[in-house]
Amino acid sequence: MIKVGIVGASGYTGLELIKLLLSHPHFELNYLAGSQAKASIADLHPSLFGIEVMCVKQADPSEAAERCDLVFLALPHKTAMGFAKPLLEKGVKVVDLSADYRLKREAYEAAYCKHEDPEHLDEAVYGLIEYYRNAIKRARLVASPGCYPTATLLGILPFIPYLDSDSPLIVDAKSGVSGAGKKLTESNSFVSINENMHAYNPLGHRHAPEIAEKIQDRHGVRMQVDFVPHLIPITRGELVSVYARLKEDIDVQEVLKHAYADEAFIRLRNAPVDVKAVAGTHFCDIFAKRSGKTLFVSSAIDNLLRGASSQALAAANLMCGLDEHLGLPTIAYAP
Repeated sequence: MIKVGIVGASGYTGLELIKLLLSHPHFELNYLAGSQAKASIADLHPSLFGIEVMCVKQADPSEAAERCDLVFLALPHKTAMGFAKPLLEKGVKVVDLSADYRLKREAYEAAYCKHEDPEHLDEAVYGLIEYYRNAIKRARLVASPGCYPTATLLGILPFIPYLDSDSPLIVDAKSGVSGAGKKLTESNSFVSINENMHAYNPLGHRHAPEIAEKIQDRHGVRMQVDFVPHLIPITRGELVSVYARLKEDIDVQEVLKHAYADEAFIRLRNAPVDVKAVAGTHFCDIFAKRSGKTLFVSSAIDNLLRGASSQALAAANLMCGLDEHLGLPTIAYAP
């Protein structure tokens, strides 16, 4: 058994990781940590009452390194790099779910804060499985993508060679309230979000440079990404619609089939996708259509799983020489 731990076990992505790891055939959950020590994980997550009795420890990189071969960091940006650095120095593999290692230094510091671990930033591998699989297999530090970039990139990357790069990508993204995290704010309180929806940080969200950087990394093309996220009154799930300008006539279904012919967790749909079909799973459902030179691509994922925890688990499987698909959820919650 490969011993793994979670630092940041109290959040929604931490809970999803715990549930996935408890049934994993080759990973043994050996360390749980959060900002506060708790007698039992059920004190943080009542859904685990009677299922798991592990104690939640005060986060300590030295103890995590002693107990684990690999550690998942489900922490906010800036905090995560403070834990990743000592873990890596002690030879522990790390899957970071924050933004700390997703971007090149200049882009990261422009969007977030000064980077405190540039040495390891250079070796981090982006954890979008379908496009960085071979590099992930050799990695000891994987930066798991954000939920919005995951859904956007999986939908649009196959089409980049056929797009007019002088026209912007228009990304209209909608996520369930769990994407805002556990911390209560006025905008995600029940009174505010029930029977309501709103855009937040339009044309200024920090996921836009992440999407643009990975498009350039994969295809060598600079594109303007006009990204507008919305919070919608559902618990989980994410729907991203991308509008782009084609430079030539293409068969959009054939482009997608060629790109994802061997990908078990990409489902190509013949009708517009919806979030119920993917909630509780690792699947990304994609639909595309064109009208003249206008391209419409829509993708749906579970923001907590494919957009966070199950994608991190898939990366960990590859990093440890295991079958990528082990432990990944496939049955949707809703009919």
